[in-house]
Amino acid sequence: MSDFPETQHAVQLIGPNELTLNTSKPVPTPGPHEILVKVEAVGLCFSDLKLLKQFDSHPRKSDVVRGIDADILKSVQSYVPGNKPVVPGHEVVCHIVAIGDAVKHHQVGERCLVQTDYRQLPTAYSNSAFGYNFDGGLQEYTLVDERVVVGPDGQRFLIPAGQQKSASAVALVEPWACVEDSYVTKERQRIKAGGKLLVVAADGREVVGVNESFSSDGEPAEVINISPDEVDELADEYFDDIVYFGSDKSTLEALNDKLTTSGIINVVLGGMKIGELVSVGVGRVHYGLTRWIGTVGIDASDSYATIPNDGEVRPHDKVLVVGAGGPMGQMHVIRDVCLNLPGISVVGTDFDNNRLESLLTKAMPMAEANKVSLKLVNPQENPLNGTFSYFALMAPVGALVASSIADADNGAIINIFAGIPAPTRHDLDLDMYIEKGCFMFGTSGSTIDDMRIVLGKLEEDQLNTNSSVDAVSGMVGAIEGLSCVENRSLAGKIIVYPMLRNVGLIPLDKMAEEFPTVAKKLNGGMWTRAAEEELLRVAS
Repeated sequence: MSDFPETQHAVQLIGPNELTLNTSKPVPTPGPHEILVKVEAVGLCFSDLKLLKQFDSHPRKSDVVRGIDADILKSVQSYVPGNKPVVPGHEVVCHIVAIGDAVKHHQVGERCLVQTDYRQLPTAYSNSAFGYNFDGGLQEYTLVDERVVVGPDGQRFLIPAGQQKSASAVALVEPWACVEDSYVTKERQRIKAGGKLLVVAADGREVVGVNESFSSDGEPAEVINISPDEVDELADEYFDDIVYFGSDKSTLEALNDKLTTSGIINVVLGGMKIGELVSVGVGRVHYGLTRWIGTVGIDASDSYATIPNDGEVRPHDKVLVVGAGGPMGQMHVIRDVCLNLPGISVVGTDFDNNRLESLLTKAMPMAEANKVSLKLVNPQENPLNGTFSYFALMAPVGALVASSIADADNGAIINIFAGIPAPTRHDLDLDMYIEKGCFMFGTSGSTIDDMRIVLGKLEEDQLNTNSSVDAVSGMVGAIEGLSCVENRSLAGKIIVYPMLRNVGLIPLDKMAEEFPTVAKKLNGGMWTRAAEEELLRVAS
């Protein structure tokens, strides 16, 4: 370790809302299976704020529950679950600078894009992740363990990346991949083969269409048939599928808690109405990948037809992006107007006119080139009218799910992109939801395949992820940057360069005041590789 400093600057979260800049955090020495990387750049994310607020109650900050031997986990230096201090930051590009003797799949000198989500290592309510229960990238050097960052299928979570693109552009592949994941993730459309099925039938209700809903891959391994008054005796978060023949509010709310991760609940109303709002776990739709479907008829198999193949926008969809002016909302709008689908229209809403103006400058030329109708609206000034067939929700607010159901066309898709806290429930009109054949879904993070898709688009010049950059910073400005994310005072992404210890937060439109030579390298106000290189030269 003689080639590396003994200490480094790092942002650490030590408790709820307790961020600190540690200027003497030790640079770790890699163990036999560990990899030391030097962080080139980190993008700040709204998800970092959720960790900041929730800390050890965040579903990804908790203990790994399976997928790795407990003794191995104890030896991983970067594993920091529960109330242990953690370095956040998961939108990372880095270089491998040292490896342990037992490392087999990584080499010193490789430039890597970090895939954040360790889905093979689940926590109680989500999955493990870099920058959550494993130390992240808001530091000069960070450590990962090869037994964690190589999946069961042999795929690497440190994805090799070329040298031709700027560090900022490569780091921003991660949030763009999260956007991609929310559209391309495949949905299960039948009762799970080999899973646990619960069938609940109210008095007088006949069970119809359950066997017809089994997967072609096989029947469930366990089937339990009960009446509604037996629901409370069941274990929570146990069933992969629940089919309820009935319309009782209290039964539905009890069944909500019996659904396990990636579970589907099918409400077969049989011509009846619930008649009141139902408290639904909307937070688990995002973090737990749970799904709600239903039919007004008597046949359970009819409900599964409302499940789309994936979360993709369809031809002729009327798309509403709520919170479109923020960094992730901008990505959704830009992606949707560039889909080359016939007949789609996109409306983006935000309460901040400056953010809307920034998005208009970026997205309108793309929309016009692709012949897509794009309208950006501040609903506080111009209330929206009409209905939509696709909703992308950027704010973690349960009430937005309820309003989407009210404003939905028949067959509407509701993409709960923002991570509503996992325990959150909200009152929803399930009668309207089922009658319209709506489908709400959520995804959390991205997969290695998503990252590779977006990285390929970047490296082939099909996508300029730097279009998202609104400000840059060194370590001194990182905490201020997170505050800007929280206050939504900047329209785009903030990139932190950890090796620039003493550089504060610099919005790109203020760059000429701080570093004139860097400002000259911007392209129409947009961040570029040349600007990045000049900043690293003059500010080091």
